[in-house]
Amino acid sequence: MNTAVLLSEWTKIRTVRSTRWTLAMTLVVSLGISVGISYANRSAFARMTPEQISTFDPVYNGFAGLAFGQIILLAFGVLVVSAEYTSGSILSSLAAVPGRGVLYGAKLLATIAPALLVSLVTAFAAFFAGQAALGDGHNVAITDPGALRSVLGAAAYMVLICAFSLGVATMLRSSVLSLALLIPLLFIVSPILGNIEALKSVARFLPDQAGTRMFRVLPNEDALGPGQGLLVLVGWTVLALLGGYLVLRSRDA
Repeated sequence: MNTAVLLSEWTKIRTVRSTRWTLAMTLVVSLGISVGISYANRSAFARMTPEQISTFDPVYNGFAGLAFGQIILLAFGVLVVSAEYTSGSILSSLAAVPGRGVLYGAKLLATIAPALLVSLVTAFAAFFAGQAALGDGHNVAITDPGALRSVLGAAAYMVLICAFSLGVATMLRSSVLSLALLIPLLFIVSPILGNIEALKSVARFLPDQAGTRMFRVLPNEDALGPGQGLLVLVGWTVLALLGGYLVLRSRDA
């Protein structure tokens, strides 16, 4: 990897105001919604049935805001690529770095590095804030079985979703098309398929449904395990990134 190319891609990201705000809003939105939902669940405990209480996952509850924060991080991954195609600056990038694999790799690393940092901060902050909002008697500690693994899994999920969106955006080369595909897939199509009994066994292999298993503690015999969910999401991400590379290599801007 050429260090100069990597620094150039990093400079593009950190000097664009929209990308900085996107990363900051990932934390703010995820944390705010997680705390709000945790407080709501704390109030709802008195009305829960014993069955509902037994299936309540306090760790996953603390990550409720990630469902919304991931939209912003997903948009970050899309904008890193599509903004260059929209502005036409991709032509300069391709002229300066003829090796498209080098350019693609540098862009990926420059995107993943800040996404990883934000995801780790967001996951830990959401966990501790969410558990505090749930209150004693309902919450768990980071040292409890499965808690730390879930926090790290939540961070890994967000990073992989960001990388997945970058690969899709590189294939489609349009922020509008990329977001029009990804957001409905994750927030409309996937939930609908997951609620259709005949399709549940297929829907669990969709990127979001598989990935969210990484930060659940309570087992579910009808769903993938955390390790299986990780492998499925990694597979989706690798396929998207490979598709993006093949398009970048074979097509001019």
